[in-house]
Amino acid sequence: MKFRFIEEKIFKVLMIIATAMIVGGLLAILGTIIIKGLPSISWSMISQTPKGGYYLGKEGGILNAILGSVYLGIGSTLIAVLLSLPVVIYMNVYLKKNSFFSNALRLCFDVMWGVPSIVYGAFGFTLMVLFGLKTSLLAAIIIVTIVILPVIIRSVDEIIRMISDGLFEASYSLGATKLQTSVRVILKQASPGIITALLVAFGRAIGDAAAVLFTAGYTDYVPTSLFQSAATLPLAIFFQLSTPFPEVQQRAIASAFILTMIILITSLLARYFTRNYKRYRV
Repeated sequence: MKFRFIEEKIFKVLMIIATAMIVGGLLAILGTIIIKGLPSISWSMISQTPKGGYYLGKEGGILNAILGSVYLGIGSTLIAVLLSLPVVIYMNVYLKKNSFFSNALRLCFDVMWGVPSIVYGAFGFTLMVLFGLKTSLLAAIIIVTIVILPVIIRSVDEIIRMISDGLFEASYSLGATKLQTSVRVILKQASPGIITALLVAFGRAIGDAAAVLFTAGYTDYVPTSLFQSAATLPLAIFFQLSTPFPEVQQRAIASAFILTMIILITSLLARYFTRNYKRYRV
């Protein structure tokens, strides 16, 4: 009994230390961004596009990168959702949950999830060179969609696999088809988890730099067409940090603060709607 008590105390201490390290690291990152980036933020930085000499420390802003990131994140997430939900339904409703084919599909998506985004960017760049295409917002949306597709599929898949088989059987016993069960019962039951999966995917999409480095290009203007190049916040941060001017480097940290706030606001909104949906769901 004494050995078990000591063992329990040791592992409890290890868990507290691990938790403190993770939370401390997060607070250190946020603190650095807030302390160094917040003083450099101004209304002109948020509401204006870069002007001549912006990367030399002169006036202008990063409105082009903010809108480019939002366009990219929303576009790729919407396409990924439209593609992923039918795949997940097919894996869990039309196939047996633990059949060889469904498990093989899960393995493929796990491998895709683990592939570095720079590989997807290089793949997209190769296709663009092959077909003679230019960098554009559309090309970036397509590549980022491929990047976040396995994230949504595997996240939603694990959520649906936790739903009791009795819910499927009850729906079938009432005469519902597999499609009706999927749309009216399973997706509704898994909707809070689906919202969380979308949040994770949107966060990766809006914060990815490697996949868009070769596909989106970079421009100082707000794109008005899917076939134009687009700036993103991660690339704006990279290019600003690459300059030797301290003023521009401070703006890079301010850009990182803006990117973090966008993701934070998205997270809070998703949690708010998820909580209210659970409360009033029947």
